[in-house]
Amino acid sequence: MSALLPDLRAFARFLTRDATTADDLVQDTLVRALAAQAQFQPDTNLKAWLFTIQRNAFYEQARRRQRETRVLSRRMPEADTVAPAASHRAEVADLQRMLFTLPPLLREALVLVGAQELSHEQAAAICGVPVGTMKARVSRARSQLARTVSAES
Repeated sequence: MSALLPDLRAFARFLTRDATTADDLVQDTLVRALAAQAQFQPDTNLKAWLFTIQRNAFYEQARRRQRETRVLSRRMPEADTVAPAASHRAEVADLQRMLFTLPPLLREALVLVGAQELSHEQAAAICGVPVGTMKARVSRARSQLARTVSAES
């Protein structure tokens, strides 16, 4: 598992957009994986299994934050939620900005297949969708990014 930490952290950074939150997500992923290690099938892909756990943990945390925000906004409507600022080099910031213009499902597909170098089959298994759906999402994500780049040029 330790060899996959950089990949888990990179995927978490794409999901969360924040280094600290990404580290927390990776830690939660590893805790969940260790607790469920008896469920891992030895002849399957460990990276895909961990990414599935991480993705599920991310969406679970996002749903929890939405509920908390709704409850807090009713109690303290004047409270502002400020996204943490991150300093990145200009190119990385541009790429990140463009990636986050994509809808979440397309962004997730592109990160899994492009940045994490998973096969379409592995990414489809992580997301729980057919392989054709994953291929279509990656294709649409690439097309949308290409249009964004050409529009900004």
